[in-house]
Amino acid sequence: MFRRHPPTLVDWLVAGVVGLFAIAEEVSGRTASPSREHLAPWVVVGAAAAVLVLFRRRAPFAVLLVYSGASVVSFALLRESPAAWQFYTQLVLLFTLLSEAPSRGARAATGMAATGAYLFFMFTNSTPPPGWGDVAVGLVMCAIAGGAGVAVRRHRVLAVQAAERGELLAREAVAEERARIARELHDIVAHSVSVMTMQAGGVRLMLGEEKERERRMLATVEETGREAVDELRRMLGLLRGPHDDGLDGRPRLDRLDDLLDQVRAAGLEVTLDVQGEPVRLPAGLDLSAYRIVQEALTNTLKHAGPTKAAVTIGYHPHELRLEVVDQGPRGTPARAGVREGGHGLIGMRERAALFQGTLTIGPLGSGGFAVRAVLPL
Repeated sequence: MFRRHPPTLVDWLVAGVVGLFAIAEEVSGRTASPSREHLAPWVVVGAAAAVLVLFRRRAPFAVLLVYSGASVVSFALLRESPAAWQFYTQLVLLFTLLSEAPSRGARAATGMAATGAYLFFMFTNSTPPPGWGDVAVGLVMCAIAGGAGVAVRRHRVLAVQAAERGELLAREAVAEERARIARELHDIVAHSVSVMTMQAGGVRLMLGEEKERERRMLATVEETGREAVDELRRMLGLLRGPHDDGLDGRPRLDRLDDLLDQVRAAGLEVTLDVQGEPVRLPAGLDLSAYRIVQEALTNTLKHAGPTKAAVTIGYHPHELRLEVVDQGPRGTPARAGVREGGHGLIGMRERAALFQGTLTIGPLGSGGFAVRAVLPL
């Protein structure tokens, strides 16, 4: 099936050029062939050819057949000598058909056969008769037009496939990052529910026998909590892959020093600036903030190598602000946008969105790169 293209600006320009060329050649007289006996009808024919060219992408096969058939009839029955504009119009229509239709399909084969018939009658009715060089030039021009159409279609197909593959990879990366975040948050929830269950059991044991009703209620809380923990552990088992080792010591912001020591050992000169009074953060938000900083530093090591970076943690009344700024590769000109994409940036975006936060990433004019996140408290 062909795509239904509305005429674009380029279509109007091509049609206008074809129409002007046809009318100018007919009115001014052709240099290689005798002039038409009846000029006015051919001016109209030139304008009609321009209209066909205008809508050639809406029905490339039908337009090529109509034009080729009308030209062959004029050559065979009217014995009209072909004009240059007629041949060039045929080339435009052949290019359009092969840029839209599969090159091995029936429509493409029919279009090439129609062009072959056009060439045969054009050469047999040319005045003066063409030489072998003229025939060779005509065949080469048809091959170039058809080959260019095939190349354009192949490029378009490859571009669509690349876009679909990129979209699929992006969806897979987002799903993978979301699964990773879910594993971490499920572990935190399971731990929190375990603590609540143990505390409920401790309170139950502290109550005297006279408070039997309260003891039964707390026992129910314990039982429900244990069932919830069991279900969460089953979910964690499903979410974890065969190579998932779980959380490494419950990462949180007050353990950033260990992370910074690791990246310093890898060659990154990093400083930490804590602004405001640190407050106790919800476990999930604390973990996500840690991961954002971790992935930003990993991104710096991966793309900028051994360089300088600054980490700023800002505690504000209603929000937590994170900033990781590096100076870019040492001795290498900055390339804006080179760090777009990748699982690290996807993970940071997903973590910020999870807590209704914002994430801003991008190159700096000085050649470095900045990651800034704002997480509401």
